[in-house]
Amino acid sequence: MKIIKHCSQAFPTTATGFILGLDVGSVLQITNAFPFPNIDLPTHDSHHDANAASNLAAAAPRAKANTVYQNDMIKNLREVNVDSNNVGWYTSAAMGNFVTANMVENQFFYQKELNERTVALVQDISRSLQGSLSLRAFRLSPSFMVQFKEGKFTTESLQKSAFSYKDTFIELPVTIHNSHLLTTLLHQLPSQPTTEEQPIPSSRSALAKEMDSLRAPLNPNFDSLDLSVDPFLEKTSDLLLDSIETHYTELNNHQYYQRQLGREQQKIATWQTKRKAENTARVAAKQAPLPEDEWTRLFKLPQEPSRLETLLNSRQVEQYSRQIDSFAGNISGKMFAVRGNLLPDDGSS
Repeated sequence: MKIIKHCSQAFPTTATGFILGLDVGSVLQITNAFPFPNIDLPTHDSHHDANAASNLAAAAPRAKANTVYQNDMIKNLREVNVDSNNVGWYTSAAMGNFVTANMVENQFFYQKELNERTVALVQDISRSLQGSLSLRAFRLSPSFMVQFKEGKFTTESLQKSAFSYKDTFIELPVTIHNSHLLTTLLHQLPSQPTTEEQPIPSSRSALAKEMDSLRAPLNPNFDSLDLSVDPFLEKTSDLLLDSIETHYTELNNHQYYQRQLGREQQKIATWQTKRKAENTARVAAKQAPLPEDEWTRLFKLPQEPSRLETLLNSRQVEQYSRQIDSFAGNISGKMFAVRGNLLPDDGSS
């Protein structure tokens, strides 16, 4: 509840915090959570300030000041005999857009500095606002930890290690358990007061009948039978197209690097051929040959761009595709359920 409340209040700014719990066998139990302190920024440009606040909040888990705050909080909790084992951190996301460089760096920091079993909880605000709680747990794979530690995301290193975008994150199953006190509260929530004018019951039996007809707030409703296209599906499709465009941009950048590398290598080959001919003539004239490795000083090969952004973007495309598949499946099921009423009447019946 703390995580959901913090993420909802901070939306659309990214919310981050650390989670506490116990590591019992193969199960990581999360029992408490605390948000990181807010950072106040001077107000000049609202759009710039919003982006700066989101970037600072996304990088908060590995900030030095928040590390000190986190250690102090754990020390105070240990004194009152509360679970004080740091088991990871949490962050908010919108429309499933959480595969970013900040998330990778934060999770790498936790798995490297604290414990390799720490996790990152991602709470999707957009899904949760529609009445479906979206809380997922991720951990960096061991192979990605090795690649990220070495910092080698070149084409050669990725091919040698057979590494792909599917090997970046490991998703863990999440099971949510409410405390008995919270379960009691949910069952005793009062109904929302009506805004319409209600008629006065004419008798005691009419009053009793009206009380029986009142619907509890947690009873199922008929919103799931709505046949309209979900706006979440439309927005996810737009984000998928943006990610595909980003992929093509990264692909064009890599192709530009390959063209630059080919031109430089051709210049080097031409220079080496010319130097060999000069040395052959100098040897024939009984003169000392010139060094043939001088090209390393005269020519500079272009640096290959990192393929990390391409890997993360590909993983994000997969995330969007899974979301679209899940929503399209629900909508298709509704359409087939009422297919007879949607088709035009051919007059045969």
